[in-house]
Amino acid sequence: MFVNGQTTERTIRSIEELAETFGRRATVFLRWGEVHVHLVEMGRSLSGVVAASPIAVDMGKVAEAMSAISDACDGVLSPAALRSRVAAIDRMASVSLARFAIMAAAGAAALGVIFGAAGLLTLLVIVATAGVGACLRRAVGQRTDNPFAQPFCAALLAGFVGTMTARLHLNLDPGLVVACPCMVLVPGPHLLNGTIDLLRGRIAIGFARVAFAGLIVLAISAGLLIGLSVGGISLPAMAASKPAPLVEDVVAAGVAVAAYGSFFSMPWRLLPIPVTIGMVAHASRWLIISTGRGGVVTGALLACLIVGTIVAPASHRLRMPFAALAFASVVSLVPGVFLFQMAGGLVAVAARGPAAPGDLLPGAVSNAISAFLIMLAMTVGVIVPKMFIDHFWYSGHIPKPRP
Repeated sequence: MFVNGQTTERTIRSIEELAETFGRRATVFLRWGEVHVHLVEMGRSLSGVVAASPIAVDMGKVAEAMSAISDACDGVLSPAALRSRVAAIDRMASVSLARFAIMAAAGAAALGVIFGAAGLLTLLVIVATAGVGACLRRAVGQRTDNPFAQPFCAALLAGFVGTMTARLHLNLDPGLVVACPCMVLVPGPHLLNGTIDLLRGRIAIGFARVAFAGLIVLAISAGLLIGLSVGGISLPAMAASKPAPLVEDVVAAGVAVAAYGSFFSMPWRLLPIPVTIGMVAHASRWLIISTGRGGVVTGALLACLIVGTIVAPASHRLRMPFAALAFASVVSLVPGVFLFQMAGGLVAVAARGPAAPGDLLPGAVSNAISAFLIMLAMTVGVIVPKMFIDHFWYSGHIPKPRP
C-alpha cells in the first residue's frame, strides 16, 4: 500500500487494525525507503524494518490489499491465507503496454483539445509523440530502476519532436506539440500525498514525497529543454487560441481522466467513476471562466473542491488510494504548460545573460506565479474536504467489504 500510492495515514491505520485483529498492538513509522513496525503481544515486543519507497502508483494493488485487510479483520482470512493473498497481489502485473500507450496518446490529445489545439495535424503529432513516449518509458523501466529515467527520456523525445517540427515549418502549434506529451508525465499523486502528510504534521515523509515529485518535474523539464536545444531552439510559447466549446472540453477532460486511471492501473470496471467526477469538475471550471465569474485559479479551486468532496468518501468505499483517484480526476487542470515555460524562460535568461530580452525574466516569473497559484488552489480544493470528511466520518475504522 505504501509503495503503490496509498496515503500515509490510511496505511498506518490499516496496519494497526490488522494487528489488533490478531491480538497485537502495532506502532508504525513510515519513512522514505523503509517501514518500521513495532508489535506488542502480552508483554512481548517485536520490531521489524521493511525496505519500501513510495515511488509507484497502482490503484489495483492498493484496492486488493485493502480488500484483503478488510477480509482478515472480519475473520474471513487466516494469517497464512492473508500472507498468500498479499504475495499474489505483489505479483500482479501492471496494465498492458498496448493499453498504456493508447491511453497515453489519447490523454495527451485530450489535453491538446482542452488547451485549444486548432489543427488535426497538431493532434496527430501529439498522439504519436505521447504513444511512442509511453513505449519508451516501459522500455527504459525494464532496464533501470531509476525513477527519473522514464520521464526524462519521454520528455527528451518530445523535445526532439519539437525540434523536427520547427525545422520542417509544419502548420501546427509547436507549444502544444511539446507540452501535451510532457503533461501526462506530471507526478500529481506524489505531490498530493506529500501535501497531505505535511498538513498532518508528518514533516519528514511529507517533504520527501514533495521533493520526489519536484525532482520528477525537474527531470521532465530537463529532458524537454535538452531535446529542444539539439535543434538550437527554445521552448515555443503556446499560441493564443479560442477555448474549446463546453461539450468538447468536458469530453476531452473525461478522456484525460481515463488515461490517468489507466496509468495508475485502475480496473476497467471502476474507471467510469473518476471519469464522471472529472467531467463534472471540468464543466464547473468551464462555466466559471466562460461566464466571467472567475479566472483559471478560481475555476481550479471550485473544480477541486467538488472532486475532493466526492473522492474522499469514494476512495474509502472503493478502497482506492485517494491521491491517485483525486489526481486522475483533476489532471486536466494541472498547470504543466506554465511550469515548462517557466523553466524554458529561466534557461534562456541564463544562456543570454545581459543580452536577454527585457520581457523574458518577467514572463518566467509570471508563469511561475500562475503555476503556483493554480497548484495551491488545486491542492487546497482537493485536500481540505478530504481532511474534514476523514476527521468526522472515517477517523477510526476500515470500511467493510462491499456487498
